[in-house]
Amino acid sequence: MTTDLRGVPEGHVDRALDLAYLAFHNRAGDATRKRHREALLHCERVGAYDDEEIVGFAAARRLGLSVPGGELPAVELDFVSVAPTHRRRGVLTGMMGELWRRCAAADRPLACLWASEDAIYGRFGFGPATEAYSVEIDTTRPLNLRVTPDRRPLRLIAPADAPDVLAPLYETSRARRGGRFSRDAAWWRRAVCSGDGDDDAKDGPSRVVVLGDKGAPAAGYVVYRVGEKATVTVEEMVAADAPAAAALWSYLASIDLTRKVRAWALAPDDPLPHFAADRDQVRVTGRWPALWLRLVDVARALTSRSWAAPADLVLEVRDATLPANAGRFRLTVDPSGAAYGATGDPAGLVLDVRDLSACYLGGVQVRQLVRAGLVEERTPGAARSLDAALETEYLPFAGEGW
Repeated sequence: MTTDLRGVPEGHVDRALDLAYLAFHNRAGDATRKRHREALLHCERVGAYDDEEIVGFAAARRLGLSVPGGELPAVELDFVSVAPTHRRRGVLTGMMGELWRRCAAADRPLACLWASEDAIYGRFGFGPATEAYSVEIDTTRPLNLRVTPDRRPLRLIAPADAPDVLAPLYETSRARRGGRFSRDAAWWRRAVCSGDGDDDAKDGPSRVVVLGDKGAPAAGYVVYRVGEKATVTVEEMVAADAPAAAALWSYLASIDLTRKVRAWALAPDDPLPHFAADRDQVRVTGRWPALWLRLVDVARALTSRSWAAPADLVLEVRDATLPANAGRFRLTVDPSGAAYGATGDPAGLVLDVRDLSACYLGGVQVRQLVRAGLVEERTPGAARSLDAALETEYLPFAGEGW
């Protein structure tokens, strides 16, 4: 059998969804399928066909990804799936190659994804660039905090009003933290405005609470659901500062007829564990790699972000998938910006593109990877120098849960 790669037309989207549900062992009700279908219509779609049967599928959502000092065009890969009858035949490798060609043609230097299996994507140059942690709060007793909550009013708003009210504060959070996605009107409509979510989920509809006077800029917001076992599930929280966050957590913990608050993804430097007075009441239940990042165009990525300190380093980059990134390059950083070009000088650091991708947003230290045996430091102090240049005030975070 021969397999060819081509774009997936709108008329084949339902077939592509069927393949994705098969590969991920999922069932989807009508509302969930409708939401997924609408999302795919806003994506680039690559299919692997065996005759006219779709045996591989990958979607690429075009977006902007916040990086230190700004934003870069990127694609987020989703619904990546291969039919169980066609595994280990190079289908995924072929689809990834086609996606890299499309990224180059569209001048998108970054690609990212949420990895269903960590072992798969490292070989394609992806590295875990952000971390997240999950928390659980016992709300059978009052939540005791060490900071005074912001005393501005809390307002429950209709999901349909969410974009106008929430988007400005979300954009502020993107400006100070790498790893955050741009959101268009279609995203807000699918994710929040319907208020319904997945029809096969056991939680209730989305609720949106905003901190701040009506008509004034929001100081914080939380999107949550209340489900079975009297559990409040936090889908997203954005707060301008610690008092604003304290006000939102206090609200969630005081909702009547509930016993527990769960948040599936918080930034690794989120203040909640620090200002909680009782760490037995506010428990970190997991810490895990969140967004995986791939530098598709290393030179463009490195020269387009801001840097925290000057540096002059020679990097030997290995990239088996995209040879244009491979070689020995001098990275020079000064107050005017960064330059990156080929050189014959000896390398100070030798690293794979997946490890450079992991460190790019400032969430992973190069010297940690040196100690792990993944990066070779040939010039003493080179790893510490690159870490100082990559450092950011806020750790990167991606909490795109909808």
